[in-house]
Amino acid sequence: MPFDLKAELERHAGQNYRLHEQHLNAQMVRVLRTIGYDRFYEKGEGCYLIDREGERYLDFLSGFGVFALGRGHPVVKRALAEVLAADLPGLVQLDCALLPGLVGKALLERAPAGLSRVFFANSGTEATEAALKFARCATGRPRMLYCHNGYHGLTYGALSLTGEPEFRQGFGPFLPGCDAIPFGDLEALERELSRKDVAGFVTEPIQGHGVFMPPPGYLEGAQALCREHGTLFVVDEVQTGLGRTGRFLALEHWGLEPDMVTLAKALSGGYVPVGAVLCREEIFDRTFHHIDRAVVHGSTFAKNPLAMAAALATLRALEEEDLVENAARTGEKLMSRIRPMVERFELLSDVRGAGLMIAFEFSAPRSLKLKVGWKLIEKARQGLFSQLVTVPLFQRHRILTQVAGYKVNIVKILPPLIVGDAEVDLFVDAFEDVVADCHRYPGTLWDFGRTLAVQALKGSS
Repeated sequence: MPFDLKAELERHAGQNYRLHEQHLNAQMVRVLRTIGYDRFYEKGEGCYLIDREGERYLDFLSGFGVFALGRGHPVVKRALAEVLAADLPGLVQLDCALLPGLVGKALLERAPAGLSRVFFANSGTEATEAALKFARCATGRPRMLYCHNGYHGLTYGALSLTGEPEFRQGFGPFLPGCDAIPFGDLEALERELSRKDVAGFVTEPIQGHGVFMPPPGYLEGAQALCREHGTLFVVDEVQTGLGRTGRFLALEHWGLEPDMVTLAKALSGGYVPVGAVLCREEIFDRTFHHIDRAVVHGSTFAKNPLAMAAALATLRALEEEDLVENAARTGEKLMSRIRPMVERFELLSDVRGAGLMIAFEFSAPRSLKLKVGWKLIEKARQGLFSQLVTVPLFQRHRILTQVAGYKVNIVKILPPLIVGDAEVDLFVDAFEDVVADCHRYPGTLWDFGRTLAVQALKGSS
């Protein structure tokens, strides 16, 4: 019998979690069941996920920012269908296909001055790996700097530049010559750069885990120090790029002109993984400096026709539908409606972000009753309170959000860039309802919190 994907899916309907538990990551299944996220999604449509009962969920996670265009965007779907129908001779390897050239041209037309070369990869972590190699090869220097709390991927080179200890635990030793400094600390950066052995400084313009904004003047100062000391300034725009912060690249907020920029996530259109490094010509020239070094670095599947078509269609959709501008307008509208809640609700301490990359931070309360509940939950696991916000947003209001990192009480949203007033209204009303409920102690949310605390203590024992 010929392979029938639809029939295969129907035959195994409802077996999602059992199959994952048996063959994939059983701990992830445990997490999702514990917090009640074990839904059976059957369709994605714009800003929404639809489960097998037909219930719609507002997706303010967007696959960690992958679905900037929303799900099932017609421009990307059409481009992929056209590529498949064309039977293009992809991945010949010993050729120069047209699509990668078109995507490279389109990216560089939108990039800061000085960036004139593109290297394609399959993901953000692969783009980081490439940038690391290019920096060392181009400068002849051994060391790389990165920031505490920064995130650049989970393969070994990228993990060696990732500043969150929870991701690193159990995987050392790491790549030598990779050293962390505090985000926002120009004095610490200058101390390291003055040793004249740093190939590159890699940083996110806005730290994704926590949505931590740079202090005024920090990024401009970091770029100037890198120039002064002969170090390459590498900006990781894997999550912040392609309109997420209300500019095509977040670095535009500060007028930066880095030596390299890494991209991925949204560039895929949500369909086919693709990453990229935008780079100065001299860096490429020092890496690929002779005909014998034409293939000194590469990625087998990186320039495949499906990925390139998805990227090209994504760039076109961002421009033609004014999605970058929409992210700026809608994000500011959303934040302006929630910021006044900081004065009303003592648990809510900060609202911050840029465009549609937004964080809501919660802190220890002042009132005695709330302190009792807070201490109980936080004693079980630091950062556990934030689940009292994300879980009811999901279970009660069918809105998918995320906790913004380990051991922090920060809830983060990365809505699709296509969101409008209707989605903003849904989220703001739901958020206000949940946060107000968090201020009723004792109450059902705090009962749920105690259940989570018990589960957390069991998990750590």
